[in-house]
Amino acid sequence: MACGDGGGATPAPGRRDQVTVGVIAILDVAPIHLGKQKGFFTSRNIELTLTNAQGGAAIVPAVLSGQFQFGFSNVVSLLLAQSRNLPLKVVCNGNNSTGVDGEDFGSVLVKADSPIRAAADLPGRSVAVNTLQNIVDTTVRASVRKAGGDPRALRFVEMPFPDMPAALQGGRVDAAFMVEPFQSAARAQGARSVATSYVDAAPDLTVALYFTSSAFLEKEPDLARRFGEAMRESLAYANDNPDEARAVIGTYTQIAPEVIADLTLPKWPPDINRTSVQTLADLALQDGLLTKPANLATLLP
Repeated sequence: MACGDGGGATPAPGRRDQVTVGVIAILDVAPIHLGKQKGFFTSRNIELTLTNAQGGAAIVPAVLSGQFQFGFSNVVSLLLAQSRNLPLKVVCNGNNSTGVDGEDFGSVLVKADSPIRAAADLPGRSVAVNTLQNIVDTTVRASVRKAGGDPRALRFVEMPFPDMPAALQGGRVDAAFMVEPFQSAARAQGARSVATSYVDAAPDLTVALYFTSSAFLEKEPDLARRFGEAMRESLAYANDNPDEARAVIGTYTQIAPEVIADLTLPKWPPDINRTSVQTLADLALQDGLLTKPANLATLLP
């Protein structure tokens, strides 16, 4: 099922379809909030409810059980879910890296006085990541591998993003992969970036995707198509109107307006960078997260 090309949708008469989407209160999902605000979903006869969850680990089972009709998750979590034969199908792109080294919405940071100068210095050090066996540790390993270091020598420490700036400053970890706004908060305390891991992993990396269950897709193909069309319009609009994307972030997060003004935003292209998803699948296989090659033909639209 393709996401659709936008426009031309013919909503069924009568009541709007009620759709609940599991999301995370982070910058990445600004387009769906903006699309709801702009009426891109109601124009396709969808009444959208956005429900915050902690992450993909909670969203995947909620989508499979029918609690959410759609969900947002990083690519590696979806690859792992597919490898466990969970019946999921991607419907649309979520967000991408900026593709610019040193200027992405996430990076590996160290204290100002740290002896770590580059990714090659990370092996043997402790690196905080928000969850283990995920897109973050996968791409940090890619940074180290690219720099000629041994990714197997990394010591990952699982820690929520909000705890990372203080843990780094307090010396409880040697380095930490942070996304915005925590990246900016750490830099304000003097931290510096030593690796832009999403950029190192693949050009214009697709970081996350919107997905549904195979059962829902089979039962409601037209609704899934309309949701995909609305998402494509939302992604394109957010990408073309970063000021409006920044403004909507303040409606669903606790980030202060003056902080939002300086954050590095992700990119939101409407199309999935399939080559970068294959790269993540290859990296996950190389690192042992996957035990067999991923089948992107069955996962992606």
